[in-house]
Amino acid sequence: METVHKIGRRKKAVARVYLSDGKGNITVNKRTFDNYFTTATLRYKVQQPLLLTENLEAYDITVNVFGGGVTGQAEAIRLAISRALCEIDPEYRAVLKPEGLLTRDPRMVERKKFGQKKARKKFQFSKR
Repeated sequence: METVHKIGRRKKAVARVYLSDGKGNITVNKRTFDNYFTTATLRYKVQQPLLLTENLEAYDITVNVFGGGVTGQAEAIRLAISRALCEIDPEYRAVLKPEGLLTRDPRMVERKKFGQKKARKKFQFSKR
């Protein structure tokens, strides 16, 4: 099998995932998976598509991710891995789609408006 390349995005984070046959090693930005994602929640988010399709130790994954925060990066990687698995075997789509792992989360930070403190917060109003 040749390497499968897919992109996932979440907020400002962009993840490029390269999936190839292997023993289940995950490398994120040339660092080990456990070293990059320190909390168990973030590790689970990244491994979720692999766990659902029972491919935890079937593929080696190399990830280049930039932008955003750690949670956004983890969710971007999750989307990219899900897309790559669907390209390898279209039957995985039936497992991943109901879990919402193939949906690009469109929520972004709302822009700050002029004359205000933040996007929705206003400066204090003084009547006199």
